[in-house]
Amino acid sequence: MSARTVVPESEMNRIRITGVKAFSFRQEMQALVKVETDAGIYGIGEAGAPGPVVRGHLKVMEPMLIGEDPLAIDRLFDTMTSQMHSSRAHIPTVSGVDIALWDIAGKVMNRPMSDLLSGRFRDKVTIYHTPVEFPMPSDPDDRAAFREWAQKLTGHPEGYRIFKCGGAHMAWLPNPGRIDSRAAAMSNTLTQADLHIVQKGNEVIREALGFGVDIIVHDHGQWDLPTAIGLSQAVEGIKPLWMEDTIPVWYSDEWKRFREASRVPVVTGEKLETVREFQPFIVNGAVDAIHPDLVYSGGITGCRRIAQLAELYYLPVAVHNVGSMVQNIATAHFGAMVRNFVMAETRIYARPEIREMCEEEVPIVGGELAVPTRPGLGITLIPEVLRKYAGEGEPVWD
Repeated sequence: MSARTVVPESEMNRIRITGVKAFSFRQEMQALVKVETDAGIYGIGEAGAPGPVVRGHLKVMEPMLIGEDPLAIDRLFDTMTSQMHSSRAHIPTVSGVDIALWDIAGKVMNRPMSDLLSGRFRDKVTIYHTPVEFPMPSDPDDRAAFREWAQKLTGHPEGYRIFKCGGAHMAWLPNPGRIDSRAAAMSNTLTQADLHIVQKGNEVIREALGFGVDIIVHDHGQWDLPTAIGLSQAVEGIKPLWMEDTIPVWYSDEWKRFREASRVPVVTGEKLETVREFQPFIVNGAVDAIHPDLVYSGGITGCRRIAQLAELYYLPVAVHNVGSMVQNIATAHFGAMVRNFVMAETRIYARPEIREMCEEEVPIVGGELAVPTRPGLGITLIPEVLRKYAGEGEPVWD
């Protein structure tokens, strides 16, 4: 749906973009983006790359944005993503700008951004938790340690009922250094003995957590096809909600072969960009759900196009998210406006700045986040907190 179908004509061409800026927090691989206008209204987004990278791409994109109407969102998205010469569009940066433009649109209209597109399908979104603050015990034979770990997860005051856990647990294998554990390292192989260890370890996880919660198995895109099929067989007994990113991210027919062989649902998408890269997975029946990330896949506009294609094939949308409060709230708005949305990830406790960076409380109750009702994103960033956690040498909107 075009921005021009949801913003009244009387509001178009009234304000202009005057500046685009970005900065990163310490030890952060994503950046906040600010789009300024001549009306004094600005929008905040989040991009899937560090501050210096995003600022470099924003400099290239300035001629496309400065002086333009920030409410012409679909046209600007198509302009930004159509770059070819002399460089291809940097979708993580486009994503940050797009989210900021929707923040501006909501502020101009005095409406939450999710109200502008669909009138909302829901006012709360289900959140699943990647519990990085509660490291998994390293010894799968220590049942007591696993019970204590599980009690921390299931007793969390925000009431999460879905948890993402690593799939192969390299630390449990003999000589784990023989496996390239870097994310997306291609075509690693596990032996049957390795897979037996993985199976037993995952059974310990399920025993500790019980069947009152759901488990997502994350495999980081590093396995060859025989290993992926073996992993699906190894974790089948714990009844995961799905297996995520088990083979390398790029599409091939091996994804179809994997899905056909697996009795565990297959999901991918966090590193894919725009609807073009999701299309073969969706139309070829290679996944059971899609897992885009707003800051990598195209922001609100790009991810909504992805979700609309998935809806035609009756595929649910679960959203990847390891970012700041800006990405968490943008993801919540996206979840409110997309019919086939089912849940979103959060690492809201992973770093202190996430909880401290905005004035408003962002409560999660019973594993659900209430979508803000204030204009735009509906959050107000605290400049002192941004400066406190800014990376070394990173400008805070200067």
